[in-house]
Amino acid sequence: MKLSRSDYAIVLCVVILALVARMLPAPRNVDDSFITFRYSRNIVEGNGFVYNVGERVLGTTTPLFTLIMAGVSFLTGGEEFPWYALTISALADATTCVLLFLLMRRLTGSRWAGALIGVLWAISPMSVTFAVGGMETSVNILWIVLATYLYVEDRPAWVGVAAGLGLLTRIDAALWIAPLFLYQLVESWRKERRLPLRTWIAFVLTIAPWFAFSQFYFGSLLSRSLSAKSVAYLIEPLHALKTLLPRYSTPFFEFETFGSIGAMLGAVIYLLLSVIGILYIARRLPRLLPFVFYAWVYFLVFSIANPLIFRWYLAPPMPALMFGIVAGVCAILNPQRRGGLQVVFTAISLLWIFTSISGWTLHPDHGPDRPAPKMAWHQIELLYQQIATQLREKYGVNETTLVASADIGAVGYFSRARILDTVGLVSPQATTYYPLPRDLIAEGMNLAIPPALILENQPAFLVTMEGFVRLGLEKDATFKQEYGDPVEVIPFEFYGTDMRVYQRRQ
Repeated sequence: MKLSRSDYAIVLCVVILALVARMLPAPRNVDDSFITFRYSRNIVEGNGFVYNVGERVLGTTTPLFTLIMAGVSFLTGGEEFPWYALTISALADATTCVLLFLLMRRLTGSRWAGALIGVLWAISPMSVTFAVGGMETSVNILWIVLATYLYVEDRPAWVGVAAGLGLLTRIDAALWIAPLFLYQLVESWRKERRLPLRTWIAFVLTIAPWFAFSQFYFGSLLSRSLSAKSVAYLIEPLHALKTLLPRYSTPFFEFETFGSIGAMLGAVIYLLLSVIGILYIARRLPRLLPFVFYAWVYFLVFSIANPLIFRWYLAPPMPALMFGIVAGVCAILNPQRRGGLQVVFTAISLLWIFTSISGWTLHPDHGPDRPAPKMAWHQIELLYQQIATQLREKYGVNETTLVASADIGAVGYFSRARILDTVGLVSPQATTYYPLPRDLIAEGMNLAIPPALILENQPAFLVTMEGFVRLGLEKDATFKQEYGDPVEVIPFEFYGTDMRVYQRRQ
């Protein structure tokens, strides 16, 4: 496909829009991003690929992004990890927008359809939130779209490389790699009676060094995150389905404009458009089918497995879902035609752009006073940072002080303390205290800190939300004797009534 000057002009505008939309809000970090940053910092400081110095535990779910952050820090000589992550994510998202433009342009023959999908992802609150949140989400999504583009362009070896990098960025990349590889296998066998060995070999060569290192260094191939979270959290039946369904019904943040009516209409309309889009793709560019199928594979697998859905879990399938929906509209309206249908296509495009922008706010009520997505909420992380700073400056916490916390990101990163992770991501011993009796978990909470974990490991400090200790530690006589009342309390109606710090009596 040969691009015109108009195409290049659109690409440039989309890239600028994507970069500005991410740099403008400034870092608004999700707590889990600080786990990655602490691993990266320890690598740069010569402590090894560890969270707690001397403890070889693979607690990060994104080894590749961890190494990228460490590499940037090493090259720059600084430790501005939130800005490093934001910059890398902004570049990744800008590239993704270009690839989405090229794929839609090739599918439909319309540069305006390509511009639409590029702009929608550039300004999507879902995309921007986790780019500024310091997560690996943007890089993860880049590999998904890049592998799809390379497959469409018939670059089998590079498809394997992109898939391998995707798996090293997020283990759940298997949910897009599997349909892509399966479709490629069927196509290759039907057309040429051969296996896609170049893709498979490139994939294995890409992931093999890390998995060999991981087995040798950690004694494990996978992060502890999956196993730890599966036993620590109380997950209600159909939790994942109830979380995913509203997001799939409002991919362009229609809820902000139309409320629950927008969600109800979207559930029907977007499902229909997705089906039409899939049929359209099957006729015109079938190698895109694994990409659009991925959104629904993701929905099905997570709904059945029913893990606790953190908000960044909602982002990876969104480009594929949005692509299928836009393809469905193009199948009906054909934006290349002039006249009434083109007017309708333009109106729909402007509506989606408007609803996406409605998911932003000019003046957030916390963090930097700069335009940002409404969902880029990070007030709890700011409070954890405040607490961690107090631990160091007021209470003399250092690298040898044992501090327990259920949320270990900001607390661990800013305090630099030795962390006892009460969920078990970086503290394997914690998982032996789960599952907990249901009566220890307060109403409305999905987690409680096991009393025995604290009493037996005796951390010098415990940082927690009130809801995590309400029916357990707060009612335990031994704990009250050894720790007494909280030494710090910050009123905060999230996971209970406040954030608090307990100090063990010497």
